[in-house]
Amino acid sequence: MSKEWPLWEIFIRGQHGLSHRHVGSLHAPDAEMAIKNARDVYTRRNEGVSIWVVEAANITATAPSDKGPIFEPSQSKVYRHPTFFDIPDEIGHM
Repeated sequence: MSKEWPLWEIFIRGQHGLSHRHVGSLHAPDAEMAIKNARDVYTRRNEGVSIWVVEAANITATAPSDKGPIFEPSQSKVYRHPTFFDIPDEIGHM
């Protein structure tokens, strides 16, 4: 049985950002402590407005070698590209 705390991936939403971005990782015994530690480690200069913590063991990702089979089908669906739509200026961050 491992005595090491689980690894947590940390995402911070900046004061002027619209989305969270990955800023690093840390070990903590639970999500609550991971948030507290992330606050202390990654937001020392008051740059964040929101913190997400995700236990690394719960993340499923694709492998770089899977790029072709996963992303190539979207190339045949040109109607999904935003070049076909006029987006009004008042929409903002789109």
